[in-house]
Parts: sequence; structure tokens; C-alpha cells
Amino acid sequence: MPTLNKIRTALLGERRPIADGTGLRRLRTALTLFFALDGFLFAGWVVRIPAIKEQTGASAGALGLALLGVSAGAVATMMVTGRLCRRLGSHPVTVAAAVLMSLGIALPPLTHSALTLGLVLLVFGAAYGGINVAMNSAAVDLVAALRKPVMPSFHAAFSVGGMLGAGLGALVAGHLSATRHLLLLTATGLLVAAVAGRTLLAHPAPSRPDRSPTGSAGKPGAPSAPNTPGTGRERRLVAVFGLIALCTAYGEGALADWGALHLQQDLSARPGVAAVGYSVFALAMTAGRLAGSTLLERLGQTRLLVAGGATAAAGMLLGSLAPTVWAALAGFAVAGLGLANIFPVAIGRAGELAGPGGVAAASTFGYGGMLLGPPAIGFLADWFSLPVALTTVAALAAGAAVIAYRTRGAVRGPAVSGR
Repeated sequence: MPTLNKIRTALLGERRPIADGTGLRRLRTALTLFFALDGFLFAGWVVRIPAIKEQTGASAGALGLALLGVSAGAVATMMVTGRLCRRLGSHPVTVAAAVLMSLGIALPPLTHSALTLGLVLLVFGAAYGGINVAMNSAAVDLVAALRKPVMPSFHAAFSVGGMLGAGLGALVAGHLSATRHLLLLTATGLLVAAVAGRTLLAHPAPSRPDRSPTGSAGKPGAPSAPNTPGTGRERRLVAVFGLIALCTAYGEGALADWGALHLQQDLSARPGVAAVGYSVFALAMTAGRLAGSTLLERLGQTRLLVAGGATAAAGMLLGSLAPTVWAALAGFAVAGLGLANIFPVAIGRAGELAGPGGVAAASTFGYGGMLLGPPAIGFLADWFSLPVALTTVAALAAGAAVIAYRTRGAVRGPAVSGR
């Protein structure tokens, strides 16, 4: 480790701890840019999937298997990234993952078969999983240093970046080939990583007080967080917050893949109106996350989790069982508002408990939920109907609310003022 630290210092210069408000604000701005970049790049890739399918000549089934490369790469990398963050620091790992993701997004247009597409998507997925763990770990430390519940604002930046990436993709789809579009995203990603990365690489993550009774709160060089959950209770709590993240991410994945089909198939919406379904959900989620810090200060973590889960459950019951398109769209919007801040709070609390390892574990749970949602809805729709299948989103959201209430003593965290 001493040799590694010397090499890092030689490459990056002396890393200066940030203690003043201006420095913390610079870190917050830089991290916000990385969250937005993550959403921007991922959405930019998603909107070009049809073009990549045509280029590779893959069948729907073969494309589905190839797309699993993103998921497999992400899940396989998340726990490894937690360990890398403990060894190297979350800031350099965030920058490295952003660079890899920016380079990886240029690879799919170079493939000409489903097999090679799946292989390059493993690389892209590994970078996607890595940056999500690393930047969330960095955000947990920064939230503690700021002593403000600003975690939802970072996830709002991800949502805004995703909307911008999808919007740009829609604008250029008819003018640029997938190759040129994704190369443009590569250049954008590398530029953002270079500009915002200078701040992260110049400063280590802010120190956080040790939570132990004999902790060194406020002492120079105090550990920023435990490396791993130190007790069985902490491990169980990280799993609880991971389960909450899974319950809500399930809904995001399900609505992304099945919401438009429900509107068109079950409610006879025109294709253009059906396509608006997920946009309404995403806009509501973004608005909810932008208001998330204020809600956390006023409600506290427990009440926000419980209220969010209950709101999402009510919204999805309306969205899945409503007899009209407009009522269903209203339900999607309510569900988006309810789900908006549950995932950020759950990931943040896991990070407070167990540092990067906690973030990695809870993120793996959450990402697993996002992967589980679409196929589970598909099987249930075959057995029953799509509206009935979509009610499972409401059931899991309600489950997240119940879990948060039952573990309310553990939900309260030092980074949140209102209880």
C-alpha cells in the first residue's frame, strides 16, 4: 500500500483534504456532473438499441441475451468496486469508471453479431456498475461532511442526465448513424471526466466521524467509514436497505419495459400517447428527487420511506387497474413521485452503515430488482394479465414501506436532521 500511495501521489500530485465550505461545494458540483454523465451515457446507448439490432441482424431473442451482458457486467463488478474504493478511494475509482464507460459506449456499433455485442456489453456493464458504486460511495461521504440530506439531489442529476441523453438521441437519430452518435457520447464523457475528475482526483473523500463509542470523530486521519459491516446486526441492516432498494428498483424496470405496452394493449392508447407513459413516470421521479432534500429535512428518513412506498403503491394500483388512459398516466406520475427518493435513501443509509461495501451490497440488490422486474412481469402477464402483473409493483412498494416502518429505529441516520 505505501508503494501504491507513492505512485498515486506521483501521478496526481499531493491530495489535499477539503475542510472549507467552498471546497465541499466544488466536490458536490463535480459529483453531480458524474451522476448526470452516468444517466446521459446510459440513456444515449438505450435509444440506439434498435439501430444496433438492425446492424447485427440479431433476432429478438438473441438481442435479449446480448443485452444481458450489461446486467452481468454490472452485477459482477459492483462488489469488486466496493473493495477497490476501500483500497484506492472512491474518487479515483469514480473517474476511472467514467472513462471506461465513455470508451465502452463506442464499442457496440463496431459489432456485427449478437455474440460480439454481448461481449462488448460486458465491458460497458462493468463500467456502469463500477461508476454507480464508486460515485454513490463518494456521495455518502460528502453528504456526511455537508451535514445536509442532499443524496436525492445526486440521483436527480442522474435522472436529468438520462432525460437529456434520451432527448439528444431522439433528435440525432435521423441525422447521425449509431456509430457517430455514440462516438460523440464518448467524446462528451471523456471531456466531463477530465473536467470534473480534476476536482475528485485532487482531493480525497471528506473524513466522516467514526460511529463507535471510542471513535475519533473530528480527529485528523479518522477513517471515513468502516470497510465492511463490522457486526452481524450491521450486515443484516445493509441487507434490509438492499431489500428496500430492490423493491423500488423492480418498479422502475417494470415500468420502463411494460408501461407503454399496457397503455397501448389494455387501454387502446395511440402509439404516441403510449410512449408518453414512461416519460410521465420519469418526469415525476425527477421532480420528486429535486425536492428530495427538502422532504428529508422535514420528514426524516423513516417517514419519507414509508410515505414514498405507500404513495407509489397507490399510484401503481391506479396506473395498472385504471379504466382510462389518462387515469393510468396520472397513476404512473404518482408512482414516480413515490418511488423517487426511496432508492437514494436506502443506498445512502447502507453506505453510512458500511462504507463502500455497504453501497456495493445494496446497489447489487437494487440492480437485481431492476433486472427481475421486466421478466417477472412478462411471466405473470402470460399467466394472468398485464394489468394484474403490474400490481406486483404496488405490492413491492407497499412492502418497502412496511420494511422501513418495522426497522424505523435503524433507518434514522446522522445525515438527516428531521426524524
